[in-house]
Amino acid sequence: MTLVDLTRAEAIHDLMHDTREVSGGSAANTMVGIASLGGRAGFIGKLADDRLGRLFTEDIRRAGVVFDPLHPAAPDQGAPEARGTGRCLVLVSGDAERTMATHLGVAVTISPADVAEDLVARAGVAYLEGYLWDLPPAKEALRRVVRAAQGADGAVALSLSDPFCVERHQHEFLELVRDDIDVLFGNEEEMVRLFGVESLDGAVEAAEETGLLVAITLGPGGVVVTTAHGPVEVPAHPVERVVDTTGAGDLFAAGFLYGLTHGADPEQCARLGALCAAEFIAHLGARPRRDLRQLAAGAGLL
Repeated sequence: MTLVDLTRAEAIHDLMHDTREVSGGSAANTMVGIASLGGRAGFIGKLADDRLGRLFTEDIRRAGVVFDPLHPAAPDQGAPEARGTGRCLVLVSGDAERTMATHLGVAVTISPADVAEDLVARAGVAYLEGYLWDLPPAKEALRRVVRAAQGADGAVALSLSDPFCVERHQHEFLELVRDDIDVLFGNEEEMVRLFGVESLDGAVEAAEETGLLVAITLGPGGVVVTTAHGPVEVPAHPVERVVDTTGAGDLFAAGFLYGLTHGADPEQCARLGALCAAEFIAHLGARPRRDLRQLAAGAGLL
């Protein structure tokens, strides 16, 4: 993954062929997944008033997610890298691996003033996207979300998002884990870097010591989730062919959080998350093509 400005993003897009345009965004994907399962979800994010911004708004609302689009006060001002709606150009090869050129756009301008505390207060769980920790104003916005959730007796979940993001902010993430987080999501590499250990076993042991509900995703190896009776391994849901792994972690979190807010135990949450992730990796794009609630009911997971 590399960051690009708007000019470069548009130039790359012009060179792409046989494309599929799908709304995305890590936490937004998770909220859409929860809505598809029949849950209630809301999203806070910043867009430009352009074609992609209007498309994103229409898509996420149609999916059933509560969303009031935030637009920058001066859309034509600021550096080129902070213009336009954020977008990620994902080039997928035949082995389902990805190369991504990401333009963050006006998403980098989100700040504490943009946090709708009344929306956060209505949530059983407030879900934070670790990517945003790279941006100082966004970091403060996340801290405001934490305070609003805790003030309303809600839980706070964090997705570690990216190994390099963890590497840059390890100490601050550990402080969050110690003081503010109830649920933690990350893959094996992210957890190993977070806890400063050398192996998955070390990460699992460190995760247990936090006392939090922790889910460590292992791709085709499934997931390890901490429970009151010790760590439990849950296998990946079988997939006939892996097409695109974009959004798999986002949708795992959707299934897990839906289960958590509807009375499921950690192992059941992980199984539902694995099912949702499997639906996504079987096609291009990070939004579901099938009704996740119907899929989960058919698998006996609701």
